[in-house]
Amino acid sequence: MGSESHQLHILFFPFMARGHMIPMIDMAKMFAMRGCKSTLIAMSNDEPTFLKSVAKPKDLGFEIDVVTVTLPLKEVGLPEDCDNINKATMMDMRKQFMSAVMMLDRQLELLIEKLAPDCLISDMFYPWTTEIAAKCGIPRLVFHGTSAFSMAGTECVRLYEPHKKVSCDSEPFDIPNFPGEITLSRMQLPDFVREETEFTKFYNVMKESENRSFGVIMNSFYELEPVYAEHYRTFLGRRSWFVGPFSLCNKEIEDKAHRGNQASIDQHECLQWLDSKQPNSVIYICFGSMADFNAAQLHEIAVGLEESGQQFIWVVKKAPNVEEGKEEWLPDGYESRIRNKGLIIRGWAPQVLILDHEAIGGFVTHCGWNSTLEAVTAGVPMVTWPVAAEQFYNEKLVTQVLKIGVNIGVKQWVSMFGDSVKSERVEEAVKRVLVGEEAEEMRRRAKALAEMARGAVEEGGSSWSDLGALIKELRLHRLAHNKKI
Repeated sequence: MGSESHQLHILFFPFMARGHMIPMIDMAKMFAMRGCKSTLIAMSNDEPTFLKSVAKPKDLGFEIDVVTVTLPLKEVGLPEDCDNINKATMMDMRKQFMSAVMMLDRQLELLIEKLAPDCLISDMFYPWTTEIAAKCGIPRLVFHGTSAFSMAGTECVRLYEPHKKVSCDSEPFDIPNFPGEITLSRMQLPDFVREETEFTKFYNVMKESENRSFGVIMNSFYELEPVYAEHYRTFLGRRSWFVGPFSLCNKEIEDKAHRGNQASIDQHECLQWLDSKQPNSVIYICFGSMADFNAAQLHEIAVGLEESGQQFIWVVKKAPNVEEGKEEWLPDGYESRIRNKGLIIRGWAPQVLILDHEAIGGFVTHCGWNSTLEAVTAGVPMVTWPVAAEQFYNEKLVTQVLKIGVNIGVKQWVSMFGDSVKSERVEEAVKRVLVGEEAEEMRRRAKALAEMARGAVEEGGSSWSDLGALIKELRLHRLAHNKKI
């Protein structure tokens, strides 16, 4: 283990939510493709999905493995199948889930002792892993899975508390000491920022743990947000490496189709439908794995899409115990009327595959970072509909800084269920992003960013170089540590 040329071994510990696991799996593939050995930690139930996701690089000879830990759900009073945050639908269940997560510390320590990795890359929701990594003599890198823009913006709001200086929830304020004159209102901030909650304390622990870690690894690329990358590194003093977009490690159709869950539609059927459409003529609508909408809101979206006259692919969460065609949110006779114009996917969709198709001209998104970056990488303009987490920040980056999207006009951060939007606004936003000069201009900018994204991960590009610099630094760290012992 003493020689510098010895293969670097990285241990990856994703949080149990689709939006956190998918990029971490991609990141593990990226490190493996650069000559490292990657080991992913999965929950037992997720092991088959992880193994399927890494099968191709393994077949190609890259070193990438999956090990499992067991979430102590019984001990915290949760059912055995509640092994993913998406399944913890009530607030109390989420608290229990996070308690179970914190009880994984001993299992992680034993894994590190057994596998002897050179570095731990763990999700932001595992602040306790900084101590475990230090105890085991290895560096911990934090993975947030969002943009430098939102990370730096969130931190400036946390540090300077501008939301406490306005008279009401809707009054706008500038984010202090933050480039670009970006305004928000209190309504657009997460509930734990607006008022002190249990999660506020946990969030502060996360930030403190991050400051004591080796640094932060970013699923972004320097050219996308140079001003904010510099602000994050220099003004806020965070050691960070921009090595994305991670999704670009998936080159083949099969690789793109098998990211995340098993798709609810056959990829060939989906691509065949898109092949029959003109370039930039289809709007894609998807709100990620966490956001949820009630029947009334789904009805408004359905009406807005039909009234727009545009072609669309719409991903709707599959409701349990509902017969196909019996959903109360669908207007009467809807699917027969839109048969040639629209495709409704109930459940999980092969999103990267869809966004990469030339027929897609726009994307209605909740502004989760994975979705936002996948749209950027595909050169697709967006209609922004933020719901929760840091999504209002991502909206500002898309619409005001990059100018590759239009906002649908939601004003309220609402955890999981979505601020209500009328069909007229859906219709108008869809037309704006697909048709006319404004749409053309956004598309031109989006395509230029897509070129930059691809250039960043190619040999000699900014992300390629940052990843190389990180790997070199981790090798030197290992060498220094081995000399000490």
